[in-house]
Amino acid sequence: MLSDQSAPVVRATLPAVGAAIGEIADRFYERLFADRPELLRDLFNRGNQANGEQRRALAGSIAAFATMLVQRPDERPDALLARIAGKHASLGVTSDQYKLVQRHLFGAIAEVLGDAVTPEVADAWDEVYWLMAGALIAREARLYQEAGVPEGEVWQRMVVEERHQETPDVVSFTLRHADGRPAGAFRPGQYVSVQVPLPDGARQIRQYSLSAAPGGSTWRISVKRVRGGAAPEGEVSAWLHEHLRPGGELSVSLPFGDLVLPPGDGPVALVSAGIGGTPMLSVLGHLAETGRDREVLVAHADRSPSDHAHRGDLLRLAAAHPRAAVRLWYEEPGEQETGSGPVAVASGPMDAGALELPEGVTVLLCGPLPFMRAVRGDLLRRGVPAERIQYEVFGPDLWLGLE
Repeated sequence: MLSDQSAPVVRATLPAVGAAIGEIADRFYERLFADRPELLRDLFNRGNQANGEQRRALAGSIAAFATMLVQRPDERPDALLARIAGKHASLGVTSDQYKLVQRHLFGAIAEVLGDAVTPEVADAWDEVYWLMAGALIAREARLYQEAGVPEGEVWQRMVVEERHQETPDVVSFTLRHADGRPAGAFRPGQYVSVQVPLPDGARQIRQYSLSAAPGGSTWRISVKRVRGGAAPEGEVSAWLHEHLRPGGELSVSLPFGDLVLPPGDGPVALVSAGIGGTPMLSVLGHLAETGRDREVLVAHADRSPSDHAHRGDLLRLAAAHPRAAVRLWYEEPGEQETGSGPVAVASGPMDAGALELPEGVTVLLCGPLPFMRAVRGDLLRRGVPAERIQYEVFGPDLWLGLE
């Protein structure tokens, strides 16, 4: 909670800071990368910096957190903080980096707002920052402790054992430790970060879900190549598709993420679209092996059956589970059968209102942001409690996406 002296100051200045937060974020990153250019080269997503998404995410996080502190002081956005902390841990972010961010952020605020930033205002917003930063630092410390590694020491060298072309745009890579050790345990639904060397010397990082069940000696990731369109081609996905072959090495983080199978034996719905189906494969594979008494609904939307990565895996795993039902939607279904039964295929976008949801279901949701926003809204209108809808956002829009 904000202190008694800071709360009225933040409440009074929130409109002014909120109105300028985009300019503040721009100036912050200019200062940060001028001071530490290696952060843009080797840590931050250059594509999201170029199109402004990362800057908007920073602005949204500050404004949203400050608004919550003054409007709902008894609440904490635990799910959002957990998602951000997981991303930070998968990048190896350390607590000392928060001091660097604070210095350049408040330098940017002073430059943009000028004389309006009195000592009283500066102290109040510094308190906002450290309340948020402190919560994240504590969560990240717990994640490192649970992983059994020192702060930030999450990287390991792994070798590609197999490469498989799943669809024209998706390739899967099976990874193992070079010394033959098992790849390691993870919770079904988690992701890893992958760092790749690019031609200009940068080492860019992206996150990919683990797309096979835990318990084996290897991990598998599935990478969709991001091509042209309105946005630049994804430089990391392109490099992986063009250059990574069996025997190649990658720097891979330990697994993190909270889009995981909830404990217990309650019903679960795995709802996804496009490449968002990859974490669901991990969860479904684990359920097929260990959770055969749980009721499972698998719902997935894609462009066509041939564009549906791991479609065969999904149907095989669902068939191995005695209480699993599958509902598929394709924009271009082709000659696929439609109808009801264990596997039903329909044309067009997913109709979340048509899903037969069991009482007490927990929904795991992953896919493009507009898809998740629409499906989550439908689920809430149907009475599914917000705390029973878990989702993962791959990208910087962690605060403004769904909440």
